[in-house]
Amino acid sequence: MLRKFFLLFLLTITLNILTISVTMNSNGVLEKLLHSFEDYYTVSTSNVAAPFVAEAEFKSHNEQYMLVRVAKIADIDSNDFVFFYIDDEILTQAQNDGRAGAVSASLPPEKITELSELAWERGLSKITPYYGHRNSDVTLIILAEKFPEDSFKTVKKLKFYKSYKFGLYGWSAFRALAYETSTGRAVTNRRGSDLKKLVGSL
Repeated sequence: MLRKFFLLFLLTITLNILTISVTMNSNGVLEKLLHSFEDYYTVSTSNVAAPFVAEAEFKSHNEQYMLVRVAKIADIDSNDFVFFYIDDEILTQAQNDGRAGAVSASLPPEKITELSELAWERGLSKITPYYGHRNSDVTLIILAEKFPEDSFKTVKKLKFYKSYKFGLYGWSAFRALAYETSTGRAVTNRRGSDLKKLVGSL
């Protein structure tokens, strides 16, 4: 009886350590990412609508003039709306199963698609196209301890694009990054290839 209790005690400790380790790992990566955005983006971690844990916004406004400043010929707006998501389902799964080995990939392709569509929808809701609008991109960054291989494949295929008044009022494109904190593996869609630089030194 005592032996069973001791084994259960050890298992509980192991699960707690594992939970803390994964949480700190993901949160640590998120903290570094948000810090890298702070120089050029407005970063928010409070009042962020679920399931996202943070948002970042970049807004650039330039004006073009003919020779003298009073003769303005164009406004040029360029924006980027970034949504951050951390997968914590692996922690709940491990605790419910009652064994350390239960921690495994928990972000199926369907979840990737769901998050992408939601980020795209929320990003578009922030955009006001007009004659001086050049582009407003929407970016999704997903952090997880482990990704199923099929989910990585889904990320690579993600593609959303929208033009406003046949491009006269600009356009919007979608970028996505999936970062596996346990291995450092980073996968993006085609438009998000430059996002790998963000996690290259983590």
